[in-house]
Amino acid sequence: MIEVVIALFMFVNHEIKEHRLQPSMSACLKGKRIAERQISNNIEYKCIKTKAELESNIDGSKSIKKIIISK
Repeated sequence: MIEVVIALFMFVNHEIKEHRLQPSMSACLKGKRIAERQISNNIEYKCIKTKAELESNIDGSKSIKKIIISK
């Protein structure tokens, strides 16, 4: 299924290494602030609202399978 989602992305050396779906932009920004307290030089965090293809996990949660368009 394709939905517009908010996700917290972790970039290492300008490559996406991890992403987590967030319930809202405010929750994403809070997670970003917490993560940045332990940041190293080559790690960057960004909250992004994007259209993505999602997949359901075995526990019923959703995860990003593929990013369609980044806004």
